[in-house]
Amino acid sequence: MEERGFPNDATKEGNDAYKLATYKLGVEVVSAHDLMRKEGQGSASACVELTFDGQRFRTVVKEKDLNPVWNERFYFNISDPSNLRALALEAYVYSVNKTIESSRSFLGKVRIAGTSFVPFPDAVVMHYPLEKRGMFSRVKGEMGMKVYITNDPAIKASNPLPAMDPVSNNPPPAPSTAEQIAADIIGTNLHKSQEHRSEAKTLHTIAKEVHHNHGHLPASFGEQPSKYSVDQMKPGSQPPRIVRMYSAASQQPMDYALKETSPFLGGGQVVGGRVIHGEKNASTYDLVERTQYLFVRVVKARDLPDMDVTGSLDPYVEVRVGNYRGITKHFEKQKNPEWNAVFAFSRDRMQASVLEVVVKDKDLIKDDFVGFVRFDLNDVPIRVPPDSPLAPEWYRLVGKSGDRSMGELMLAVWVGTQADEAFPDAWHSDAATLEDPSTVTHMKSKVYHAPRLWYLRVNIIEAQDVAILDKTRCPDVFVRAQVGHQLGRTKPVQARNFNPFWNEDIMFVAAEPFEDHLVLTLEDRVGPNKDEMLGRVIIPLAMVDRRADDRIVHGKWFSLEKPVLVDVDQLKRDKFSTRLHIRLCLDGGYHVLDESTNYSSDLRPTAKQLWKPSIGLLELGVLGAQGIVPMKTRDGKGSSDTYCVAKYGSKWVRTRTIMNNPHPRFNEQYTWEVYDPATVLTVGVFDNGQLGEKTSSGKDGKIGKVRIRLSTLESGRVYTHSYPLLVLHPSGVKKMGELHLAIRFSSTSLVNMLYLYSRPLLPKMHYVRPIPVLQVDMLRHQAVQIVAARLSRMEPPLRKEVVEYMTDFDSHLWSMRKSKANFFRLVTVFSGLFAASRWFIGICSWKNPITTVLVHILFIMLVCFPELILPTVFLYMFLIGIWNFRYRPRYPPHMNTKISHAEAVHPDELDEEFDTFPTSRNPEIVRVRYDRLRSVAGRIQIVVGDIATQGERVQALLSWRDPRATSVFVLFCLIAAIVLYVTPLQVLAALGGFYVMRHPRFRHRLPSVPVNFFRRLPARTDSML
Repeated sequence: MEERGFPNDATKEGNDAYKLATYKLGVEVVSAHDLMRKEGQGSASACVELTFDGQRFRTVVKEKDLNPVWNERFYFNISDPSNLRALALEAYVYSVNKTIESSRSFLGKVRIAGTSFVPFPDAVVMHYPLEKRGMFSRVKGEMGMKVYITNDPAIKASNPLPAMDPVSNNPPPAPSTAEQIAADIIGTNLHKSQEHRSEAKTLHTIAKEVHHNHGHLPASFGEQPSKYSVDQMKPGSQPPRIVRMYSAASQQPMDYALKETSPFLGGGQVVGGRVIHGEKNASTYDLVERTQYLFVRVVKARDLPDMDVTGSLDPYVEVRVGNYRGITKHFEKQKNPEWNAVFAFSRDRMQASVLEVVVKDKDLIKDDFVGFVRFDLNDVPIRVPPDSPLAPEWYRLVGKSGDRSMGELMLAVWVGTQADEAFPDAWHSDAATLEDPSTVTHMKSKVYHAPRLWYLRVNIIEAQDVAILDKTRCPDVFVRAQVGHQLGRTKPVQARNFNPFWNEDIMFVAAEPFEDHLVLTLEDRVGPNKDEMLGRVIIPLAMVDRRADDRIVHGKWFSLEKPVLVDVDQLKRDKFSTRLHIRLCLDGGYHVLDESTNYSSDLRPTAKQLWKPSIGLLELGVLGAQGIVPMKTRDGKGSSDTYCVAKYGSKWVRTRTIMNNPHPRFNEQYTWEVYDPATVLTVGVFDNGQLGEKTSSGKDGKIGKVRIRLSTLESGRVYTHSYPLLVLHPSGVKKMGELHLAIRFSSTSLVNMLYLYSRPLLPKMHYVRPIPVLQVDMLRHQAVQIVAARLSRMEPPLRKEVVEYMTDFDSHLWSMRKSKANFFRLVTVFSGLFAASRWFIGICSWKNPITTVLVHILFIMLVCFPELILPTVFLYMFLIGIWNFRYRPRYPPHMNTKISHAEAVHPDELDEEFDTFPTSRNPEIVRVRYDRLRSVAGRIQIVVGDIATQGERVQALLSWRDPRATSVFVLFCLIAAIVLYVTPLQVLAALGGFYVMRHPRFRHRLPSVPVNFFRRLPARTDSML
């Protein structure tokens, strides 16, 4: 196929080679800190040698400095950007001894993988700890570098060092002009010959997290769209599904139980979590049922006849299939209009065998007929992606009398499935009953990407030369900070010398792109509830420095603007002005929590340099819903316009809206990359309140939601279940319907996934410089508000009430029901201990003499042979884990009304749970006490829930709820039993004591591996309402 824009293949290859050559890796060597002293001297003369893709650069030597600062910048050529993930940047720090020729000592190294390279706008200075070169190397300190990718053609690559260049601080001699030109020609020819010999490569292997909004990277650097193929889908009619019903260990009504199904999906029938393929291989779009649609693409028309007195017409197109009718927009006085509209009609609801495309002229009284084109549906071709789109064709319009001189209409008509690329933006036959065609945008499916959130840290240090009108009194000043709708302030300080000092931190949440500014206002409290502004400064957030670690940010002085307008000449005469000393930074080393901590779907830090490669893929097929309860009244009957929203990480998806159908079928499939299995997928079902008559509140109704923790899923298994949609109302718990989902979690590497169980759950900064719990909760609410505001500005908007419901915005509020549920969860955790206590009391009371005798014998054996105690315990747990493998959970957790204590709740407790905050009850004194009680009890509720969660994680070790964690723990128990058996107990006790009392040098601030493993275990919070 001929490529437009390139006259021949040679020119195209030359342009591609030029584009590849423009990409360079920029490395800014900033500084090093606390380097190892060179033996025999009290200091070191350090330099840094950089190696990347066969190129080598070196900084200058800093004489006798253990904390050298270079601030040197180098640029490496990237020979093959498609192979960037496999490359690595290595930085070696040496101490140079100039008295001995070519003598240098190793001080440490840093290795940065290609997966950590980011575009220039996202690059920040990172401080990397120096690593050892060998086992016996002595290394300490860290080095600060800034690494990024750029394609600026004005940037030239640095001159690399020769292969055997001795260490020298003198710059190399500059080559002559002729030598430079010759070298450039030789290098260019060599590069071209390599391009012609190599195969054509794309750039799609570069880090997928580099999004399209960075204009300096090509589109191929971003995430690739999913390729759907439906030619392998299972055709034909569907037999009745096999349904199995499950109830949780805590019994609840079977109507609220989870139901396993065996539907026919695109890859075949799902039976027991495994896909039984048909005659054809499974396709990539294999988690939904095949649904055929008739697609009609109306492109444009030409040479339309004159219909008005003015000699023109106002044309529009009407597409009719039986009782369904789709209409394009009309153009005024246009004989050659262009619509480019696509219509999709479901084949399941078609009763007609003829498709009519009619062109009409818009008129005030009655629209005039221009011409039509008729198609027999039996002759419409079938298109199967990834085939190329069907080419549109010109059709002559036929008039009422059969005349074919009414102009021409360009159309494309084909039969496809929901895998067609025209499906998401098409007008669907479900919208045929809309009274207002403009609301059709609220029915379409959409993929949303939430903005990247940052923590903005504002450290207000001091102010100087505070000027007030009344010089006789001591000012009581404070600083008020504002970012958008977020407010913060310092404590009032009495400035006796007019130089107040605070040194207080205020944190905000900021979202990219940064639209708001930081406004700092210095105010003086002149009286009760009366503050006077002394000056202010406005700082754009785009100008604030970013950091990804806990390095020190240098403070800056800002001059405050006067609160009132003054003469410009007077400002020039003023020698002094009030100044404010502050430290500002955007902290990218934290993960900004925008959802409940128990249901987090993403735990990565904000800075992209700290992101690790993905460990798997999560695929979700939204099949449909059954028995949806009517949410509103339309034409005197109950109705519901249902759509689903799924959230995982920063990617939100919304299905199309199915109107007036209690059993909607969506059959839409979506995909997410997984970076941590200890995360939760949330799927919510809502009633669209923007179609037809608006509801009384104008909000989208909540039908229910489902939460699925990924660590409870087996890799590669397809879970097809019908989830009950349970919602708590003031009158009690109510089932709103069922949601049919197909879920598959595929891991790319089992080793990498198991390695994650030893890593901290949150980024390093949460442990190195933790944020107080109360402040984290306040920042979470600010983050939810920002995400809701951004998503509500998209088209179609994702409304605020939807975002708040999906993120459990009000999960912190007081509820007597939740408090009781958490208490009984805690009782269940300790029920085994209570049973063992009762059993031991029975042994002591000789209720069963035989059992008591056996226990005495066992006790004597353990006393005589204490080395059998621990092996017996671990072997016992190993056998329990193996025994429980037969009874491991075969389905994901779901909402449980028994655990949630929602079945026998008192009406007054429900009234308290649904009460507003602050309360709306009378009298006034009851309101005050009521608010105080709810505030205190809400925190107690969280503490009790956390204690119960830890206990349930202990139970999850051997329950196979998380199959990977249980497998690792069972294997650990077996290995521990063997090791403890062959190793003397005295040695183990000594090693344990030495480890507990180890020197602080051998400690680190991150949690230990067992703690990280334990925190990733699932709890029964997934089953809580």
